[in-house]
Amino acid sequence: MAPPVVPPRPQPPTPRVVKTRQPFSLCRCIAISLLTLLIIVGIVVLIIWLVLKPHKMVYSIENSSIHDYNLTNSNHLNANFNFTLRAYNPNKRISIYYDYIEVKLIFNSQQIAFNNIVEPFYQPRRNVTHLNVSLLTNDVVLYKDIARDFKTQRSGGDVEVEVKIRAKIRFKVGAWKSNHRKLKILCTPTVNFSNSRKNSKSFPCDVDV
Repeated sequence: MAPPVVPPRPQPPTPRVVKTRQPFSLCRCIAISLLTLLIIVGIVVLIIWLVLKPHKMVYSIENSSIHDYNLTNSNHLNANFNFTLRAYNPNKRISIYYDYIEVKLIFNSQQIAFNNIVEPFYQPRRNVTHLNVSLLTNDVVLYKDIARDFKTQRSGGDVEVEVKIRAKIRFKVGAWKSNHRKLKILCTPTVNFSNSRKNSKSFPCDVDV
């Protein structure tokens, strides 16, 4: 007698996988917020720039001269160098406070004079200001090769020097004033020794703010 046929057992239903939405992470929220903030700041800076249209200040050295010059055989230099710094602010809406100014006079990489008592001043918009600077060289000992180069240029009638200016400035727009910023100016005028007369030529300067 054949064994009874056993019907197959029904398979249990496969559980349905339900995809759940991932929680909105804190890091992602912070990243989006920072990106939004950067975009807003960028737009504000662009608007301010378009409104103010800032221009770089322009500087030059005029009327360079020398008085009471004496370079001894032992390379001791005495002289009074005088320059006029022309400062031009071309901006329509930005004025400038010059709160501190120092000036160095350099010949062939050696500093020969220094002045840090230049009077501070305020420069209005679209203004040209002339600043007279006196640099006294008092018994400065020049290196031997530098003294030789100085005498060589002196015999030709003109000596080329470097005038380095550092200043602390603030910008003013309406009632708002900026924090201090460093201003660096480098000029390379020539000083004429012919009868100690002024060199009326204008020498443009490099500017770094």
